Amino acid sequence: MTETVRIQKLLAGWGVASRRAIEKMIEEGRIEVDGQELMTQGQLVDPDHPPEIKVDGRVVSKPAQQGFSIYIFYKPMAVVTTLKDESGRKTICDFLPPGKRLYPIGRLDRDSTGLLLITDHGELTNRLLHPSYKVEKEYIVSLCESPLTRSECDQFSSGVELDDGKTAPCEIRQQQDPLTYSVTIREGKKRQIRRMFLSFRREVKSLHRIRFGPLHLGDLRPGEIRLLDAKEKSALLKAAGLTE
Repeated sequence: MTETVRIQKLLAGWGVASRRAIEKMIEEGRIEVDGQELMTQGQLVDPDHPPEIKVDGRVVSKPAQQGFSIYIFYKPMAVVTTLKDESGRKTICDFLPPGKRLYPIGRLDRDSTGLLLITDHGELTNRLLHPSYKVEKEYIVSLCESPLTRSECDQFSSGVELDDGKTAPCEIRQQQDPLTYSVTIREGKKRQIRRMFLSFRREVKSLHRIRFGPLHLGDLRPGEIRLLDAKEKSALLKAAGLTE
């Protein structure tokens, strides 16, 4: 007879979310087991013959075996994009599914939020981070004080001279709030967007990544992580010039 496991462990192993995030989903009434809302933590299930499990009304199941995994993660504020931190700060490792050697594709600053890709596919990581592949990353940026002038926006779009060289051309669009911008870049210099605005004497209040290549953050909540579906995975590999 198969040894039963807690449902948090099962769903974390399937890549639905971290155990901590799953426990929160149970508290919020977002998980159903065989058509019934899961009311308590730690329900035991048979991993070889699991019940029907739904998260937010969608049936989830064990993913097919693959040679590699790609996850999309909503990095919360004050979380460090490393697997461990000598200062004891919370890291992305606190949210990752157990039992896998996973690494972030690039990083977001501790004070930035939004879409972060996590994988164990080394070549995919290298290509998505290499500027020659020109994979877009889109951010929503809010400033502390005055907006950019039209002339400054034009300069911003054509490339900004930083202390480590001029940035590649990017796209910038002012939003309905005049202090908020959508910024799309195709490279990844350290703290690039913050430094670009700072070159025009504008301080960034918040920076939130909403897109990486063809992938959008969607309705993922802070701290949640999930495996890419087949369509998303294929689109991301294509953006990096790879096939499955």
